[in-house]
Amino acid sequence: MEFRIADTFTDSLARLTSQEQKAVKTTAFDLQMNPAAPGLSFHRIDRSKDENFWSVRVNGDIRLIVHKTAASFLLAYVDHHDDAYRWAEKRRMDRHPMTGAMQLVQIRERIEDADIYAHAAATSMPPKPSLFDNLRKFEVMALGVPEDWVEDVRKATEDSLFDLLSHLPQEAQEALLSLVVGEPAEAPKPAPAPAAAPAAEDGFAHPDAQRRFHLVASTEDLQRALDFPWEKWATFLHPDQEALVSRDFSGPVRVSGSAGTGKTIVALHRAVHLVRQHPGKRVLLTTFSKGLAHALNARLKLLVGSDSELTSCIDVKAFAAVGYDLYAANFGQPNLASSAQVRTWLIKAAGEVEGHKFSPAFLVNEWSDVVDAWQLGDWEAYRDVTRLGRKTRIGGRQREILWAIFEKVRASLDDRKLVTWADVFGRLTSHFNGSARKPYDFAVVDEAQDLGVAEARFLAQAVGVADNALFLAGDMGQRIFQQPFSWKALGLDVRGRSFTLRINYRTSQQIREMADRLLPNAVTDVDGNREGRKGTVSLFEGPAPEVRAFDTEVAETQGVAAWVSQRLAQGIAAHEIAIFVRSDAEMVRARKVARAAGLDATELDDRSAVEPGRLNLSTMHFAKGLEFRAVAVMACDDEVIPNQTRIETVSDQADLEEVYTTERHLLYVACTRARDHLLVCGVEPASEFLGDF
Repeated sequence: MEFRIADTFTDSLARLTSQEQKAVKTTAFDLQMNPAAPGLSFHRIDRSKDENFWSVRVNGDIRLIVHKTAASFLLAYVDHHDDAYRWAEKRRMDRHPMTGAMQLVQIRERIEDADIYAHAAATSMPPKPSLFDNLRKFEVMALGVPEDWVEDVRKATEDSLFDLLSHLPQEAQEALLSLVVGEPAEAPKPAPAPAAAPAAEDGFAHPDAQRRFHLVASTEDLQRALDFPWEKWATFLHPDQEALVSRDFSGPVRVSGSAGTGKTIVALHRAVHLVRQHPGKRVLLTTFSKGLAHALNARLKLLVGSDSELTSCIDVKAFAAVGYDLYAANFGQPNLASSAQVRTWLIKAAGEVEGHKFSPAFLVNEWSDVVDAWQLGDWEAYRDVTRLGRKTRIGGRQREILWAIFEKVRASLDDRKLVTWADVFGRLTSHFNGSARKPYDFAVVDEAQDLGVAEARFLAQAVGVADNALFLAGDMGQRIFQQPFSWKALGLDVRGRSFTLRINYRTSQQIREMADRLLPNAVTDVDGNREGRKGTVSLFEGPAPEVRAFDTEVAETQGVAAWVSQRLAQGIAAHEIAIFVRSDAEMVRARKVARAAGLDATELDDRSAVEPGRLNLSTMHFAKGLEFRAVAVMACDDEVIPNQTRIETVSDQADLEEVYTTERHLLYVACTRARDHLLVCGVEPASEFLGDF
């Protein structure tokens, strides 16, 4: 007998108290060891439309709902006695007659008409047109819609759609939303007449079924399933995602998508796929920060379990750690110059070179974004370089003066045997250029939009651009660290191999729509590759985000603390809530909120992680890759975001545009960490960005 666990079970388990969860887990292990053990109390659910639903007694009040046949045993749901029975009475297990996928189907009852369409009757407005009445019954079913719900789908309007979606399997939700926004549905093209799925096929083996039912092969597998939310360990893929994971590419590929569309999950699965397809080859799984690398490593272990052969072939490291370790292995430990040291030498050299009026800010940016980034080693290289994105024109004589300054800085570094990060990656690039021995056979990069010039050039040489060698996942709307540059000029030509994910699994429709107002509808990179946000849809709705401007910081502290307390009262745990601020300077305001709410707090950075029972505080830069049920983005004051210090140091019109772009990106990243609840606030005068909402 095959033992399975459903996503509905893990979701319902998470809503119980910790003591109740412990009792349920004990019963679950007993069931896995011997479903027929005499000590287990089974009771058939008489009113259920599916005779295979049974309840199992956990304690005096908690009941575990299982679906059992001669071949299969499924943990389906758990709740207090009456609620558990009501859930089972409204469900049946069905193999979809057209797709062949096993589904938990919610029973269609007449009373639900009032629930789904009540708000339509409460208004005198004329009814909106049906969205899918042009589809025939078998065309609707081909999308994965259970037969009971076909007519409801065909009657659905813009107002009733999201209420209806909550009753349908996920593959049907995704296909219908894709049709609404004009994207092609991921369903087989229907034949002129209904085509039934072959009866011999295993409904649980269907890819859509595997997204909601997991085969538990061992006690370790069950332990993992019981200890983590479904989305953390059962990382099954949408067909769009699966196609990108398993496809062969003839060069570098880029996968984009707005926050919450599953780019990281795709990157993880791609790394595992490459190892399985190429046993013994080395795969680098990398991202821009140490904290995100730790998160990737944790998710990788959840994905592959105890398969040490797989994990031993995948190196999970941050960009900087990759460069540092390879440099140390090939040339000895690098002595890195700090940014403060470089700035000091730039100012000193500028004072020694006459005939210019360049500001320190301009010199720092020109060094960082042009000279150091592109590893320009002589006057000729600087003279001929295209200063991409920098609109301040520099004539020949001015370039000569600038090079005299930069040459002195380079000499200061050489005299002290110091290197910059760009030097580290530059020397490694030269070392591996043309070499038959590469440190990695494949590289998968998450948050690739924050790759710098030196790192991108390094990847092109240290991994190469052969078939399937480079897989880059990112979102230009979340670029917060790097100036834009031409990937093609560095050998990373992704034209014709750029793909966009459009189904948002993490963020409610209301939060996603609000956050998207911070960004343009589409972004085109330097090489002409276009990333559009049009057509992106979220799978669920939630409460409208709140945007507030307080009169004083004291009022803001009290307001945010009250908002946090309301979330706690709704059953959201403290560790499922986060407060983000623009920078360390505003962290004191976040700490005051934690104290006012009476909560202990964890300040997140590269070295700390979410802790049970503690509120999370962080700057926006550390928000990348995180997700919470509720998020407050506070201290969004005028001159805080966009950051006034950055604006005042701008010496180039393009730099000013870049400041505003990356500041918007920062706020977008912070807002899109929220799943269900979002508060964005500041003190008057509030940030101009709040007016975009």
